[in-house]
Amino acid sequence: MNRRLLLAFASVALLALTAGCAGIFGGDQISEKRLEGDGNATYEWNNSAAVTLNVTGGQYQAVYDFDNRSQLAIFERESLGEKTPVEVGTVRFQYPNGTVVTLGQERVLKKDSKTVFLLPVSDGKLAYTAPHRGKSFSTPTYVEGSYEVVLPSGMRVGMPILSQVRPNADDKAQIDGRVHLSWAEVTADNVVVRYYLARDLTIFGGIIAAGILVALVGLAYFRLQIRQLEQEREEMGLNVDTGDDEFDQGPPPGMG
Repeated sequence: MNRRLLLAFASVALLALTAGCAGIFGGDQISEKRLEGDGNATYEWNNSAAVTLNVTGGQYQAVYDFDNRSQLAIFERESLGEKTPVEVGTVRFQYPNGTVVTLGQERVLKKDSKTVFLLPVSDGKLAYTAPHRGKSFSTPTYVEGSYEVVLPSGMRVGMPILSQVRPNADDKAQIDGRVHLSWAEVTADNVVVRYYLARDLTIFGGIIAAGILVALVGLAYFRLQIRQLEQEREEMGLNVDTGDDEFDQGPPPGMG
């Protein structure tokens, strides 16, 4: 009897521990409320690129145009390189006839450190939002094809020290104050864009100009100090001309 009670107690404790771990580390499901997201959200359904990534303040919107595909698995890397699922929200799917639906928990789940989308049909467009911060954006290239990245308003690329685009974009355009970067075909493992605020370039230019000015002033002061030392040596008679040094009388007699 005691063994049965002990076994039952151990089973209950194991279930409680498992539930606690699930509560701490999160389950495999994403809430329906998060997947439904913003009911007024709009996406670039008409973009011709196979992948469109619209980066805005605090998040980005992704649109994938699929042809003969049943699922998509996405992930992001932590600082130490580990893969983790992308915290997606406002997930939509557009059928070829233009009908847009929300994908629920049965089609969006976390599995093996990835967020997996099970597509309702093999042809169509998948869209979702995900968090984003900072002045850089990078994503693994889950699918090959044409890409377009739209930077936040006021952000720019072009200055080598302040920005980076990898691989090099095939085209760059500025539309309504936003930079659009396009690639006709991406075969690299990742797309990386590091950008800067337009006014940062003015600040950076001012810092460089100030540094050059300080260097010129320092050089002028250094030359002035050298000239003053030369004048002081002349006044003290230390500036001796050794061109006709008395010890330099030529070779000894008979060896000239």
